[in-house]
Amino acid sequence: MRKSSSTNVRRMVHRHESPPPDAEARRAAEPVIVYALEKLPPYDAAFYDAAREGAAKVGETIVPPREGRAFDVAAGRFFRITCVEGPQVGDLNLWSATNLAERFFSGKTRALNATHVSVGDRLWSALPYLRPIATITRDTLGWYGFDADGAGVHDVIGTRCDPYTNRLLNGGDYHHCCHSNLTRALATRKSLSFEEAEGHVHDVLNVFMCTGFTRNEHRYFMKASPVRSGDFIEFFAEIDLIGALSACPGGDCGSSHSSDAARCFPLKVEIYEPRAEALAEWRPPQISGYRDPAA
Repeated sequence: MRKSSSTNVRRMVHRHESPPPDAEARRAAEPVIVYALEKLPPYDAAFYDAAREGAAKVGETIVPPREGRAFDVAAGRFFRITCVEGPQVGDLNLWSATNLAERFFSGKTRALNATHVSVGDRLWSALPYLRPIATITRDTLGWYGFDADGAGVHDVIGTRCDPYTNRLLNGGDYHHCCHSNLTRALATRKSLSFEEAEGHVHDVLNVFMCTGFTRNEHRYFMKASPVRSGDFIEFFAEIDLIGALSACPGGDCGSSHSSDAARCFPLKVEIYEPRAEALAEWRPPQISGYRDPAA
């Protein structure tokens, strides 16, 4: 019985490997953008520009090389991640300050925006909350676009370097992977054990990282980041947030990650508070109103 089943599987695989007579017609199907976004509020550049005008710096966090740090951003404030000494990429996690279950949802952010994000793009929170939790308002690498290799900057397609994959592929343990750095940062901020914090760490926004997919095999690749000292990306916190940022052990990720050999540099997080009158009519977005009738 098992032999017959195995034979059938092999026949099915073989049959599916041969293209059908209408293969080209099937491939010629028109692409359809999955989500129509016309009903979402447009990016209001004038509002964010006015809110930034006269904003006062109220906080700063330095993230050392190959380490992670957590920071707090109140709703209605800006936070800016800056490259301060040399080319360095960072892995960013975001959570609601009042509910760690509501966290950045890279998959939906990618589906609603693109594989890489920049000014005007919103970062969305996980189901069942699904609301914008931060909006990108400035990006000094916005000029990069997509290069000849198909790579762009600030991706929401990669996960994060982690010690489990490192052990799987390299057979050794490395303790400064971004996953571990983010976990330790959240554990410190929330007074949790490593094990308690680890389950809250999630797929990241790869800040400054330059990535894409190979054209032939569509495999995820990285290349040296174009970021230089003084470059920054800025966000507006749409809700009260806890953030965690890891200065990736790959440095600019031009050759490796999860490595003590790569040149690494710190990253800086700055918090800015707008004038009260600039936010007089602004309100944080509400969580999704959808409720399943069976719930």
